[in-house]
Parts: sequence; structure tokens; C-alpha cells
Amino acid sequence: MKNFALKGDIIFTPTPEKFQSAQDSYIVCEDGMVSGIWKELPERFSGIRVLDYSGRLIFPGLCDLHIHAPQYSFRGMGMDMELLSWLETYTFPEEAKYGDLEYAQKAYEIFTNDLRKSATSRVNVFATIHGEATVLLMDLLEKAGMRGFAGKVNMDRNCPDYYKEKDADTSVQDTWSWYESVKDRTGIRPILSPRFLPTCSDRLMEQLKEVQKKTGLYMQTHLSENPGEVEWVKELAPWSEFYGDAYDHFGMFGNHGKTVMAHCVYSGKEERDLMSKRGVYVAHCPQSNLNLSSGIAPVRAMMEEGLHVGLGTDMAGGASLSILRVMTDAVQVSKMYWRYLDQDKKPLSASEAFYLGTKGGGSFFGNVGSFEQGCEFDAVVLNDTPIKTALDPDMEQRMERAMYLSQNEHIMAKYIHGQEVFRR
Repeated sequence: MKNFALKGDIIFTPTPEKFQSAQDSYIVCEDGMVSGIWKELPERFSGIRVLDYSGRLIFPGLCDLHIHAPQYSFRGMGMDMELLSWLETYTFPEEAKYGDLEYAQKAYEIFTNDLRKSATSRVNVFATIHGEATVLLMDLLEKAGMRGFAGKVNMDRNCPDYYKEKDADTSVQDTWSWYESVKDRTGIRPILSPRFLPTCSDRLMEQLKEVQKKTGLYMQTHLSENPGEVEWVKELAPWSEFYGDAYDHFGMFGNHGKTVMAHCVYSGKEERDLMSKRGVYVAHCPQSNLNLSSGIAPVRAMMEEGLHVGLGTDMAGGASLSILRVMTDAVQVSKMYWRYLDQDKKPLSASEAFYLGTKGGGSFFGNVGSFEQGCEFDAVVLNDTPIKTALDPDMEQRMERAMYLSQNEHIMAKYIHGQEVFRR
């Protein structure tokens, strides 16, 4: 479909403060972009194809700023462990298997098929250190109709010998080879993905900076997730003032391309100030931070300070693929932050959490995550009628209930950049 309209109960968040809704209305897609929302279709759209979803919620496709595709196989396992021991016990052994393309094909097909049927439209995906398997993942993501970024992981120290790149030079050479094979893609684009500073040598970080300067690639990694990790970075980079300063020292903190840092649970004011200055995005992953006993990120402070904040599932630290679930997790942990850490930082509202999962994170991918005119047309249709109630909720209340109560089977259709990806 090139030009079409969806009819239904339309809801989105142009700003974090409140939902904007249009009941029993039309939203028009022209050439993959939002043309507008109308109660009655204007004459110029007479004859346009209309998909009638009357009585169903229509909202922007959701944006997952941080997810590990190879970890999907062991979601829901090891949730009684902390980050570093969890990596050693589950993550590294599983990711090492992706050197076998037959295994990678099997596992990534499960992941991408489930992702296609979810409410997620845009993703930032970590793969593994294996270039061929990363290309395979990108192929499958594009076949599933998804858009966003995926990256071959870099790591040459402080990881098991069975899952470690030979050295920094080899890591970068393999990254160049992978990049050359995928650089012209427009659906799932390449992104630099050093795992995190503890597993990347100084030489590797310096060389990845040069790759970024030459290519303009975006970059994704982890920052200040766990107290043990933060202390480890102090030992590895004693000259740095804080964790983010170490990335900045290597020119990998938004210096040469758009950057997203996952977690930022222990990002203090100095670190947040530098993130703001560099335009670094925060991928808030509340479920993962609970599961791995990491803590609660100061999201309200980040929003007040003007940082770019979106949401991430952090599969498999997070056990759910649903960004709707992550929205509710974000609200819940913000209440705990307010109650136990800082009563000046009020909890997130439903509209604020929804904004983070749509337009807030969506801006990393472009003009994405809203239904304002000129945005890319990413839309999800959700049937909330099976979520029974004796009340007569308004649209905002219906959307909040859907955030808390809906399941994947309630999703009727998904459109990404105007293309139908999934329809029941």
C-alpha cells in the first residue's frame, strides 16, 4: 500500500504532558508519511483505500532503543543473578553459539517472527561478535518488515576465551568487513556496538572512534548499569572522572555520531551534563534493572535536564518483548525512586511513559513515534475490547489499561513507514 487511511480511535503523545486523541477518526498515510488526522476524510482523499478499525485503538509504533537479539533464547532465565555473574553464566555461553550459522538461523527466526507480531516498529539491536550471523540477523529483521539498527558486537578483553575476539586489530577488521557488506541498507542499518568499556581495550576503542569518524555510523553501548561495573571501570580507567568520561576520552560519547547509552542507573549530575552536551540518548530499561538487581535510573532528573530518553526491553535482562510492559515498569520504578530515593522527583505519568516509548525514543530513528503531520507512518492497531470492564473509560483510560493489561494477541495490525507488516 502506498496511500491509505486507517479508521479508529487514534491516540498519541506529541508532548509528554498529555495524550492527544481523536475518536472514530481517520489517519492518512501518503508515501509512508502521516498526512493528518480528520473526523471526516477531506475530498482530496475520496477513493483512497480505508481500513476500518472502528472501536479499536490506533497508536504509533513503539520504539525499542536497546535489545539483544541472541539473548532471546534464554529470556526468563537467571533472573536471581546480578549483571556480571549473569553475563558469565548465561550470556557469553549463548552468544558464542552464533558462530554456527545454522543455530543462528534457527534462533534469529524465532526472535524476528515474534518481534514482527509485537507492537514494536523501530529497534536498536545488539547481535554477537560474528559478522556473518549479524548479516543474517539484519536480513531476517528486514524480512520481518522492521526498521532501525543492528550491530556486530566488539569485545577483546575481560571475557571468556571461547567468546572473545583475537585482538583489537582483528575486531576492527571484522567490523569493516561486516560494514562493507551492509552499508547500503536502508531498512536495518549498521550501528557500532562495542559491548561496554570493560570488554573493549583502549586500542579497540581508539580504532572504533576512527571507524565512526570515517563512516558517520551511530553507536550503541552500555553505561553505569551496575555498581560492580562502575567500580570496574574506575580500575580500568583510573584517569577518568566518571564512566561516561572514559567513553568521551575515546571520542565515543556522541562526539562523532548519534549515540545511545543503555541503563544509566548510576549516572550522576556530571555524567548527565556531559550526555546532555553531547546529545547522547538514554535507553531506560526498568525491567532489566529490576531483574538484575541493578537499581533505578533517575529518569525524572534526566527529563527535567532535557536529555533524550527512550525505553528498551534489554532482552534478556528484561524478560518481555513488549514495550507496553516496559512503559508500566517505568511508571512503577519511578514511584519507588520517588518514595525511597528522592521525593522531589515525582513519578512518571502514563502519558510520560508512553511518550518515552514512542516519540522520545523514536527521535533516535528520525521523525518517528508520533502522528503529527510529516512523521513517518508507523502505526499499531490494538483491540482492547477483550479487556472487559463495567466502566465506560475514555480513550486515555483505555490506552493506560492497554499498557497494563494487553497481550500480543490483542494486536490486530502493524504498519511501519506505511508498509503493512502484520495483520490478523
